[in-house]
Amino acid sequence: MNVKSRHHLRSDAVADIADALADNLGVDLDADSFEKVEFEDSDWDVVLVDGEPFVLYVAENEPFLTVQGANAHPPEKHVVTVDTGAISFVSDGADIMRPGITEADDDISEGDLVAINEEAHGKFLAIGRAMADGSEMVGDSGKVVTSIHHVGDDLFDFSV
Repeated sequence: MNVKSRHHLRSDAVADIADALADNLGVDLDADSFEKVEFEDSDWDVVLVDGEPFVLYVAENEPFLTVQGANAHPPEKHVVTVDTGAISFVSDGADIMRPGITEADDDISEGDLVAINEEAHGKFLAIGRAMADGSEMVGDSGKVVTSIHHVGDDLFDFSV
């Protein structure tokens, strides 16, 4: 991933990120510096929080935690938990299927961004977009989360 530009965010942009993460995930992101990084070869924009790639803009005005950000600041809301059998698939970027889900927050609505964690160690493996409400995610068949960012992808391997 080639960096196109990198600049410090203004305080109002930082406040927008902090408010969005607090409202959507229950995460308090307290840090000294916030830098936005734009890439030449990717649609992603990333915010470095104290030098770490913890925030991802999935859409222009839709900040969400990266996998690293979710592991450093575990979300309290919008979490989908998968069983150990799903770990290798999710880590390879596969979409999340109902049979692999053991739990999903009821506050999830179709279209929401969600953080995918695994039940054994509570580690976050991916970020995705819900294709169903949280109350409908556990079941026998069907895809319910589209993977956006996962362990081992270019963003996960990105370092400053």
